[in-house]
Amino acid sequence: MGNKSLGKSLAQLAGAAVRVALAALLALLLPAYRVYRLTASFLGALLAAAADDDVAGKVVLITGASSGIGEHLAYEYARRGAYLALVARREESLREVGDAALAAGSPGVLVVAGDVSSPDDCRKFVDDTIRYFGRLDHLVNNASIWQVGKFEELTDVNHFRKLMASKAAAANLYETLRMELAGDGIAITEVIPGVVESEITKGKMLTKEGDMRVDQDERDAILGAAPVERAGEFARAAVRGVCGGERYVFEPRWYRAAYTLRVCFPEALEWCARLLTVWRLGPATTDTVGRWLLLGVPGQRWLSQPASLRSPEIKAR
Repeated sequence: MGNKSLGKSLAQLAGAAVRVALAALLALLLPAYRVYRLTASFLGALLAAAADDDVAGKVVLITGASSGIGEHLAYEYARRGAYLALVARREESLREVGDAALAAGSPGVLVVAGDVSSPDDCRKFVDDTIRYFGRLDHLVNNASIWQVGKFEELTDVNHFRKLMASKAAAANLYETLRMELAGDGIAITEVIPGVVESEITKGKMLTKEGDMRVDQDERDAILGAAPVERAGEFARAAVRGVCGGERYVFEPRWYRAAYTLRVCFPEALEWCARLLTVWRLGPATTDTVGRWLLLGVPGQRWLSQPASLRSPEIKAR
């Protein structure tokens, strides 16, 4: 027993020593890393400014382009003189965006109705773009959905598992592709958005039953008083980062702090998330602290949300 206790104590001491050593190493390297990041960010901003017309005459394919972030990305690329291939399921809305992009300065627009969840459609809209324009320079993977509901309430667990796995895998996929394709001159920019004006932040969501609907009460319960960035501002920052060759774009800028908090102090972030989205101030599932802050504090909705989010109307076709 004595030897076992001694061995256990030594193992605990060794573990503590390793943690202290790692903390010391982090404290030593972190300042240097921050200096590097600030320098890289500054140089990236200069390069982005110098390469303001970098995409002029190039071909950009954007998925999820019929509304929200994708729509405004199309307008931003159009203002920079890029040819556009726009992809979404709603063809009529997509054509309206295409017309507006031409008016904004794009020299040519191809509209392709397609569903990114279909591998055949994905191959088709890439092939159609190359066939029509003769090339493809930028691929903007933007299409997404938002599913709401507790895990225990889900009726289609397989769909939920696939959805979560795809989101978790995306970041790792892009990191791997960045390494594999660097020798071919292909760069990858990961855009990490905060809360941005779109149909999703209007309340469009996939329910636990698998239906698509708009529920602004549920939206308010989850997003609460979080500041929502306008889609146009987000698009300008995202495209500027891409043109500047940035590896990551956090937009709005303050979201980088939240991301860092998630990595370094996950318990604190979890506590805040539970406080705002899980704790209830009433019997309804939407009676969250976050929703109370949004609706109960005078002027908070006006400060937090663009006017477009106060209407439940979304594009139908």
